[in-house]
Amino acid sequence: MPITAHATSAQVLGRARVHRLLLLAPVVALTLAAALPFPSAADEPIEPPAAAVLLDRLPPRWRNDHGDMLRLSALHGQRIFVTMAYTSCHRICPMTMTRLDQVQRELDTRGMSAEFIIVSYDPGNDDAAAWRRYRASHGLLRDNWHFLSGTPADTERLARMLGFEFWRDGEHVMHDFRIVALGGDGAQRGVIDSAHGDWQNLL
Repeated sequence: MPITAHATSAQVLGRARVHRLLLLAPVVALTLAAALPFPSAADEPIEPPAAAVLLDRLPPRWRNDHGDMLRLSALHGQRIFVTMAYTSCHRICPMTMTRLDQVQRELDTRGMSAEFIIVSYDPGNDDAAAWRRYRASHGLLRDNWHFLSGTPADTERLARMLGFEFWRDGEHVMHDFRIVALGGDGAQRGVIDSAHGDWQNLL
């Protein structure tokens, strides 16, 4: 608004202050912008890591029939067939071993390899010596077959994660026929059970 002859001295001074503030505003804004840090990579939100593959989520340490500890992570990069059994089983477990043997023979025919993991449903009775006797009596002596026992808690956790349902009926363990196939990346590829008998496509 132009200054007229009728404006008082106070009005003139007030308008002059406003004018100076308007002139200084861009300078103040530039100064504040220079003082603030630029965003860096550290300020960016961190993406959560991808969910671990199934093999890495399973209980990691198990005792084999030699009394040694086996880390499941050592099997990364291999095809893996996982099942559960126990040494005093006389019905489902022998059928499971027969199917695993068929898988092994087909792999041999194709010139392919895999690791076979058999985890005990009954770790209180299936120690290393019991598994050694079981292997000898069934002729299951190949080095890529691993007969394992763990703690009751790890046994239940593995069974739950891989879909093995079992319960006790006196001295017996009731369970179904089930084999889980994992790929070389540790992810689940499929299941062999009463509803999925076409196992050749899992090799």
